[in-house]
Amino acid sequence: MQTSPLETTRAPVTIAVTDLEFRKAEPVFRAAAGEGLHCVGVPVAERDFVEGVRKSGARHVIVGVEAYTGPLYAALAAGAVIARFGVGHDNLDKAQATARGLYCTNTPGALDDSVAEHTIALVLAAARQVVTVAGALAAGRWQGRVGGELKGKTLAVIGCGPIGCRVAAIASRGLGMRVVGCKRTADGADQLCREHGFAEVTTDFAAAVREADFVSLHIPNVPETRRYLGAERLAQLSPRAWVVNTARGAVVDEVALFDALASGRIAGAALDVFVREPYEPAAPEKDFRSLANVILTPHVGGSTAEACERMARRALWNIRLAEAGRHTEMDLLNRAVLASLGKAGR
Repeated sequence: MQTSPLETTRAPVTIAVTDLEFRKAEPVFRAAAGEGLHCVGVPVAERDFVEGVRKSGARHVIVGVEAYTGPLYAALAAGAVIARFGVGHDNLDKAQATARGLYCTNTPGALDDSVAEHTIALVLAAARQVVTVAGALAAGRWQGRVGGELKGKTLAVIGCGPIGCRVAAIASRGLGMRVVGCKRTADGADQLCREHGFAEVTTDFAAAVREADFVSLHIPNVPETRRYLGAERLAQLSPRAWVVNTARGAVVDEVALFDALASGRIAGAALDVFVREPYEPAAPEKDFRSLANVILTPHVGGSTAEACERMARRALWNIRLAEAGRHTEMDLLNRAVLASLGKAGR
């Protein structure tokens, strides 16, 4: 970590951190007091969060995945930072924040390894039927199953950003899989193959998944990708394919995926993220928990001790930069706020 831009002689700055995130990296948040940052845990729900901000006199906040729609933005003074403890930021209203002169940041790169490793763990669990056999043994049944090796199998990586590239490298160089990448544009394909182990990279989803044994999603949740994996694209998968999603729940049409799984149209799914979290089925009769060919984990892809420490440090670093007036160096999600506050050149 770089040298702190803050003067340690300054008056303490209070930062409100959502309780769950505070507990995930408590030693880091408590140690920040030595640099004049007083971190306090507050409830997650927006109304309670706002009350915690007001009672503590917090100048900045650090938040998790909870969606914040209005009161939080009104509770913060212009120049405050809303630091996302993580990478995805669809839970933040950047337009509203910009209008109120608030800086929104995230922690790029902090959880790339953790999410990539969890993705591979889900692929391995699917191939070796780990959940099924472990559950049977825990229930007292010695129930052997014949699994499959990953060497020589094909993995389609949909989205070739940092996490997708890390998944490709582990799968190709560590497990001997053939990895096909799919991205929006053709630029950089040769470099991706050379540096990250892709066998090929295409812009054609159908071509990427045609022979895939596993299809792993690594795309952001933006308007263009909502329900990206719907009935039409699911129909292009091989019947032996498993869908793996450690990106965002909203990029999958959960009803269409349930139907494909229940009908045997595809082999299975391993999901760490969902449209509604904690998980609630899209319809009562289409509950993933009722299917034997589904592996579910509760959005823990980025939840490792190492990643939590990196996210906490990066979130605090962005706040330190704001306090020091070094706004252009921040991991800003709403750079338009610089112009609105007259700090574009700082």
